[in-house]
Amino acid sequence: MQLDYVILGGLALRRLSGYDLRRWMEGPGRYLGYGVQLPHIYRRLAKLVERGWVDFEVDPREGRPDAKVYRLTEDGRTALLEWAKSPFVPSSRARDPDFTLRFVFAGQLDPAIALDIVTTELELRLQQHAEPGALPFPDAYDPQIPELDAAWAGEVHTMAHEYGYAYGASYIAWLQLTKARLEARLGR
Repeated sequence: MQLDYVILGGLALRRLSGYDLRRWMEGPGRYLGYGVQLPHIYRRLAKLVERGWVDFEVDPREGRPDAKVYRLTEDGRTALLEWAKSPFVPSSRARDPDFTLRFVFAGQLDPAIALDIVTTELELRLQQHAEPGALPFPDAYDPQIPELDAAWAGEVHTMAHEYGYAYGASYIAWLQLTKARLEARLGR
């Protein structure tokens, strides 16, 4: 489950409570596109404790409930590293949350891991971008309801296609810039 690696990756940086993890997901981590509710985080933390991947200390809090503050165990570190070094298989969908999670939580461990993930993603996106799109749209639509104007529908479909193309091009540009930055970091 991806949430396990979000938690392990967060705990690799510092000790956190379940509440701290949720606050991070709602704040700085919201760009990952992977948000879950607090009860789900606590259920996963309990499973990770059962597996021996994390443990916790109770932090007494004056005037409010005590907090469990979680930390990564050696088994958790091993699990995180195995996941980080496992082959990344990109989704057919660009900007899939799995890419972002892998890039951030596996890539934070080693620039070479980050470079491998970005290179794999970039190769697929370049291949997809080179393939002809769905254009041209049909010359003649056959509206099935009176409210649909065929010419306008064609324009909307073209604009949507252009949005997708521009989005894909900007994503590829970011991947290329990131790859160059990682290569420079690694002296390649």
